Amino acid sequence: MSMVNTDELEAALFTAQQRVLKIQTKLHGWALRDRDQRFRDVFNLVADPAFLLVAWDRVAGNTGARTAGVDGRTAVSVADGIGVDVFLADLRAALRDGTFRALPVRQRMIPKPSGGKRRLGIPTIADRVVQASVKLVLEPIFEADFLPCSYGFRPNRRAHDAVAEVRYLASRPRCYQWVLEGDIKACFDEIDHTALLGLVRRRVKDKRVIALVRAFLKAGLMDEARAFEETTAGTPQGGVLSPLLANIALSVLDEHIAAHPGGPRASKDQRHRRRRHGLPSVRLVRYADDWCLMAKGTQHDAAMLREEIAVVLATIGLRLSPDKTLITHIDEGLDFLGWCCPSLILRMLSSLMLPMIGYEIGPARRFRAGPCSS
Repeated sequence: MSMVNTDELEAALFTAQQRVLKIQTKLHGWALRDRDQRFRDVFNLVADPAFLLVAWDRVAGNTGARTAGVDGRTAVSVADGIGVDVFLADLRAALRDGTFRALPVRQRMIPKPSGGKRRLGIPTIADRVVQASVKLVLEPIFEADFLPCSYGFRPNRRAHDAVAEVRYLASRPRCYQWVLEGDIKACFDEIDHTALLGLVRRRVKDKRVIALVRAFLKAGLMDEARAFEETTAGTPQGGVLSPLLANIALSVLDEHIAAHPGGPRASKDQRHRRRRHGLPSVRLVRYADDWCLMAKGTQHDAAMLREEIAVVLATIGLRLSPDKTLITHIDEGLDFLGWCCPSLILRMLSSLMLPMIGYEIGPARRFRAGPCSS
């Protein structure tokens, strides 16, 4: 079927979106009902025409769609050349007959606002579409396992929600006053591939999907001089799948804090009992690789938790940055995701028992909470 006509393409996309949503709802429901279920035969969904079409729509609608990977093709050149229907049919055939190969990610160095340069990865348009299709299949499965403390790159969750949670925990009567401001060194570049694939296998038994994920992890980089560099660690640079894979890896941190005796699963009575014995209560707020561990206890408690977390992160190949991982008292203020809240406003709102409202001051300022008793 040729989808040159715009109305025809829109109609096909609408039908595909309905099919994908229906299947995603089923996958999510099954994953919720059985926390130990490992999904088989999901590769057929990755190669399903509806999933590939929805994946194409998301990739083509992205701001980077006009940027080419190492093969020189963009979404526009594909649409104006062989056409979307032929491109997707060829891609589906390559997936099904095993001839699909992930190509190296084109790497460019772009200037940072603060000076210096950072790496930008640009996968090929075909790789982006396949990654988006894999994400459509895996995301509803792993969303059933992700914990409420995780906010980054998840459906219906925003940075504002993470900041609001930090403010909520810092205010009366909760008063989580000691904050471990976590900084993971080169998180997206250093995640251990073996550990990550092991975490994916906890839910996915289909070897063809695991092989696809591995292929993207191992695709390598090609710099501006066309020199090839292997990728032995980290998530795919610039890849649609990268944020989901990072969340899967960092879920080990979420689960460790959730299982802590003073963590979010502890009852109010249990937390009070721990405080009477001089033991801390803890809560984690994480947005991708930016996170705050908030402790209701002492500075020493926060320091001990920092050592615990370093051990947990080492299991997935990650390290804390010693210079940027800080232990801060909430009265000294806090940087988190570039949002701040003046102490006076937070104190007034807390005393009036009104909903807290955030004020963006800028990334150079810190937000402060009102005074809390220990």
